[in-house]
Amino acid sequence: MSAQCAPGEKEIENFERSFVFMKAALVIMAAGMGSRYGGSKQVDGIGPDGEILMEYSIYDAIRAGFTKVVFIIKPEMREMMDELVGYLKEKKTAKGQPVQVAYVYQDYTSVPDFYHIPEGRTKPFGTVHALLCAEPEVDGPFCVINADDYYGPEAFKVIYDYLSTHTDGEVYDYCMVSYLLKNTVSENGSVARGVCALNKDSTLHSVTERTRIETYEGGIHYTEDGGESWTDLPGETPVSMNLWGFGESFVKEADRRFARWLDENLEKNPLKCEYFLPLVVSELIGEKKAAVKVLRSTDKWYGVTYREDKPVVVEAIAKKTADGLYPENLWA
Repeated sequence: MSAQCAPGEKEIENFERSFVFMKAALVIMAAGMGSRYGGSKQVDGIGPDGEILMEYSIYDAIRAGFTKVVFIIKPEMREMMDELVGYLKEKKTAKGQPVQVAYVYQDYTSVPDFYHIPEGRTKPFGTVHALLCAEPEVDGPFCVINADDYYGPEAFKVIYDYLSTHTDGEVYDYCMVSYLLKNTVSENGSVARGVCALNKDSTLHSVTERTRIETYEGGIHYTEDGGESWTDLPGETPVSMNLWGFGESFVKEADRRFARWLDENLEKNPLKCEYFLPLVVSELIGEKKAAVKVLRSTDKWYGVTYREDKPVVVEAIAKKTADGLYPENLWA
C-alpha cells in the first residue's frame, strides 16, 4: 500500500472511536405471562444448568456487540429478576466494557395524565405501551425481542451489524429479522405469526397478522373463520417473530401516536385494546417516513407456546451446547 493510500493515525483513531462508541441496547419485553402455557414461561429452566430461554438471547446479543440490556417487567417482578439475571452487571461486553442493565416497569405511568384508565382494566396497552415505558433508557439504536423466544446467534449478529452501519436520514432506516415459517411453527397447536410481504429491494411492504396457523400432514395452513376454511402457506414464507431494529426516532414516533391511538380505541374496546409495534411500523411505511430492511435468519426459532413444546426446546439447546455453540454453564 502506498503512503498516499495508507490511513493516517488520526483517521484510524477516529474510526476506532466511532466503532467503540456505537452503543446499542437489547430491549426485552418480559412483563407478559404465558396464559396458554399455564405460568411464567420466562422463568422456566431450559438449559443444562437451568438457564432460562431469555438468557440465550442475552448471551448471543452481548456476543454480537450489544452493550446494554433493558428489561421491561412488572413492578412485582423486580426481586425475581435480580435473582435470575442480576449477575449481568458483572459481565463484560464483546469490547470488554461492563454490561449496562436497566429495569423499567410496564404500568400506567406512561399513559398521559388526562386519560382515565377504564374501570376493570388490568392489562397494559400492548407492545407500543411497553416500549414507551422503556423510553428513559433508550438513547440510541436498539433491538426489541420477546423474553420467551429463542432467536439464535445469527439473528443478533445481522441486526447488530445493520444497526452499526445505518443511521436515520430523511427516511428512518429500520430493520427486522425474518424467519422461515416452517422454522417457527408448533406441532402442538396453532400459532400466531406476522406474515411479511417484501418489496423488490428486500424492504418490508407489510406485515399481516395470522392468528391461527397450524401444521397438517404435508403442509402449513391458516384460517380466519374458526376453521370453516383454510388457506395454505408455503414453508418458505418469511414471518416476523418480533425481532425489530430501530433508531431512537421510533420511540419518539410511537410517543407522538399513542394519544391518538387511545382516542380511537379506548371507547371501542376499553378493557382489551392493545397497540402493537407492527402497527406503528406499518403506519410509518405507509407515510413514507420509514424503510424497514428485512434481514434473514436461517436459524430455527424456538419458543414454548405450549407445555408440550418444552422438551423440544430443551433437546435443541442441549444439542447446541454439545456442538459447542454454548458452554455448559452459560455464564461461568
